[in-house]
Amino acid sequence: MKLRYFSHSAFQITTSAGHKILIDPFLSGNPTSPVKAKDVVADYIILTHAHGDHLGDGFEIAKRYNSTFICVNELAEYCKSKGFKAHNMHIGGGHNFEFGRVKFTIAHHGSMTPDNHYGGEPAGVIISAEGKNIYHTGDTGLFYDMKLIGEMTSIDYLLLPIGDNFTMGITDAAKAVELVAPKVAIPMHYNTFPVIEADPNEFKKLTESKGFNVRVLNFGEEIEL
Repeated sequence: MKLRYFSHSAFQITTSAGHKILIDPFLSGNPTSPVKAKDVVADYIILTHAHGDHLGDGFEIAKRYNSTFICVNELAEYCKSKGFKAHNMHIGGGHNFEFGRVKFTIAHHGSMTPDNHYGGEPAGVIISAEGKNIYHTGDTGLFYDMKLIGEMTSIDYLLLPIGDNFTMGITDAAKAVELVAPKVAIPMHYNTFPVIEADPNEFKKLTESKGFNVRVLNFGEEIEL
């Protein structure tokens, strides 16, 4: 199984069986992404919330590949209203898909579509596939229930924002790693815009000083999980 980081909060998981799962595919309007919407394939598109820098190019990609959206109920209904397939879920609920299991968690943020429709509650998501648990926190501030999430599910890869202003900054993100206690932490949601400029190596240094492993991925980099 492979994990590719496009920048911002956009990732792609490719299973050994060939399933392609996109998360928050903000690509074409993303100044830091090395690829555009036309360059990616998706069987499923997981959305953590409805903001334009997370819904991103989801509709364009889904139209091309008949992808299924996986998201909280209100956002799933919004996707369906635009003519797309969606699997409705909600925070605390899990479901088994052909590629693995998806469970949504809380996230402290907001959620509004680019055309000003309510996108339901923002969420984080745990994807369990091929013996690995990947926790994408979505856009969120620090919250203590992250400790409970880590206690209930052994997290292999924690994908979390460090860009501050709209989400956790570096100090809070390092504390989040302490709470979740993943095998590897991967920073995201930084340097896309001036207001969220952050140094991932500063996060790496601080977090590793607490005894945790950090992997800083270059934009576009793919790793084997």
